Amino acid sequence: MASKSTKSLIPTPLVLAIILSFVVYFLALVFTTPVDGKVWYPLELLNFYQKGFWDLLAFAMQMMLILVLGNVLALTPVFQRLIKLILSRVRSGTSAVLLTAVFSLLLAYFNWGLGLIFSALLARSIAENARLNSMKLNYPLLVAAAYSGLMVWHGGLSGSAPLKVAETNHFLSDKIGLIPVSETIFSSMNITLFALFLSFIPITFFVLSKLKPKCFTAEADLPETAKVLQAQPKRQYLGFSLGMVLAFLAVYQFYLNGLPALNINLINLILLASGLLLYANVEEFMKAVNSAISSSSGIMIQFPIYAGIMGLMNYSGLAVIFTQSLISVSSPETLPVFGFFSAAVVNFFVPSGGGQWAVQGPILVDAAQQLGVSVPKTIMGLAYGDQLTNMIQPFWAIPLLSITGVKAKKILPYTFVVMLVGGIASVVVLYLF
Repeated sequence: MASKSTKSLIPTPLVLAIILSFVVYFLALVFTTPVDGKVWYPLELLNFYQKGFWDLLAFAMQMMLILVLGNVLALTPVFQRLIKLILSRVRSGTSAVLLTAVFSLLLAYFNWGLGLIFSALLARSIAENARLNSMKLNYPLLVAAAYSGLMVWHGGLSGSAPLKVAETNHFLSDKIGLIPVSETIFSSMNITLFALFLSFIPITFFVLSKLKPKCFTAEADLPETAKVLQAQPKRQYLGFSLGMVLAFLAVYQFYLNGLPALNINLINLILLASGLLLYANVEEFMKAVNSAISSSSGIMIQFPIYAGIMGLMNYSGLAVIFTQSLISVSSPETLPVFGFFSAAVVNFFVPSGGGQWAVQGPILVDAAQQLGVSVPKTIMGLAYGDQLTNMIQPFWAIPLLSITGVKAKKILPYTFVVMLVGGIASVVVLYLF
C-alpha cells in the first residue's frame, strides 16, 4: 500500500508542467527584481509568462513537424516490415530489450521523432507478440529501452542547438557567426560520445534485465494485438511526384552548400519527402498524419505552457541568475561541464532543446568567449545536459506512453539508471576533449 501511494505522487506530464509554472513564478518573485518598477511586480511576472506563451510558436511548429513527420515515417510499410523482421529475432525478454535499445539509439540519432515513435511501435509489437506466445517480458523495462534514444537526440542529426547555429542569420550569428555541423554533430567528441552511448546503454539494460529476472508483466496486462495501419497497395503518383520534387530540392541544397546546409527546416523537408515517397497514395499518407497528430497532442498543448515558463525565466532574469551562478565558478576547463549541468537542471523547466538554447545560449556563448573556450564544445555541452534529464522529464515521452499504454512512473526507475550512466559518459568526454 505504501509503495502504491508513493507512486501515485508522481505527476503526469501535464500536471508537472502546471506545477513547474507555479514553482518558477515564485522563484522569480523571490530571486529577481522589477525591471522598471512601473507595474506591480507579481503582475509583471504574469505578463512575462503570457509573453513567453507565444515566443516559441515558430520553433514549436518546427518541433511538431519533426515529431509528426518522424511518426509518419515510422508508420510506413517499410518500417512496419522492419518491425516484423526484428520480431523474428526476439527470443526472450532480454533480447527484446537489447534490440529495442539499439534501434532506439540508432534511429533517434538520425531523427528523434522517428526513433521515439518507431521504438514505441516496436515495443508495443513485441509486447503483443509476447502475449500471444506466453513469453515472459518486463514491459516497463522494454518501454524504457524504447525511450533511451532521447539520450542521444540533441547530439544527432535533428539536434536543435547545433542545427540552429548552422542556420544563416540565427539569433547569435553576430557573436559567433555560422557554426557548421562538422564542428558540432560530426565532431570527434560527439561521435565518441555516441559510440559510448551505443555501447553502454544497451549493456545497462542487459544488466537491469538480469537484476530482477522475475519482474515480469502479467500476460493480461500486455497490450492486445492492434495493427496501427494497413498498407494500401494501390499506387497513385500525385503525392509521389511532389515527394520527388522535395527530395530533389533537398539534394540540391546539399549540392549548393554541402553539409552546412543541414538544419531543422531541411530535416523536415527530407522527412516530408520520404513520407510522400514511401506511402502508396496521399490518402494513406494522411491516415498516418492523423494518427501521428493524435499521439502528439499532449506535447502540442504543453508547448505554450513550457514557453510561458521559459518567458518567466528569460524576461525576469531568473535563467541568467541561475546560469551565471554556475559560470562564476568556472574555468576554461570546467565551463562546458558546468554548462552541461546547468542545462540538465534547466531542462526540467524548459524541456525544449531550442527553447533552452534561446534562454541559455547567449549566456554560455559570452562566458565561452570571455574564458577562451571552444564555442562548439560549449554548445554541445548544453546539448548533452538537455538530453540527459529527458530520462526523468516525461514531456517528450508522451507519444511513446500513448502508444504503449505504460505510465511514466513505471519507466522512470529504469530511465533514471540510464541517466546516471549517460551523465558519467558525458562528463568524461567533455573533460577529455
